[in-house]
Amino acid sequence: MPAGLVVPHDPAWASAFAIEAAALHTELGARLVVLHHIGSTAVPGLCAKPIIDMLGVVTGLEGLGSDRLAALDYEGLGAYGIEGRRYFRKSTPAGTRTHHLHIYEPGSPQIDRHLIFRDYLRANPGRAAAYGDHKLELANRPDYQQAKAGFVFRLEAEAAAWARAR
Repeated sequence: MPAGLVVPHDPAWASAFAIEAAALHTELGARLVVLHHIGSTAVPGLCAKPIIDMLGVVTGLEGLGSDRLAALDYEGLGAYGIEGRRYFRKSTPAGTRTHHLHIYEPGSPQIDRHLIFRDYLRANPGRAAAYGDHKLELANRPDYQQAKAGFVFRLEAEAAAWARAR
């Protein structure tokens, strides 16, 4: 399946997350405080690129280089544009992306941003459907990520207001 393809929600994504989470917990041990399934594959009914997004919280980023996760075939890309993050990606031997792993230390505002966005879409199926429709309209564009950024920014603002009101 091409990595750029947006597909209907697959309930197997939850199992794929659980399997990978178990492997990450084994590899990182007590250093891994918690691991969350985030992104579109974590929202039932939402279409997505079939790449499992995960957010890990660790006791410290020091010494958490790509070598720590190489045993699980993760490629480390450092902060990858977000201060305080360690970003890793995993692909099949054929080069198809399967997982994204965002790792932060406790207290990072990025943790809440990701979790609130996910939870907002889970709690608001109409907004999730609108997001899915938007993603489908853009799916074949080479600038897919950039093209959906404005819509995502608006959804993040809605999600933040929703979280404050709870």
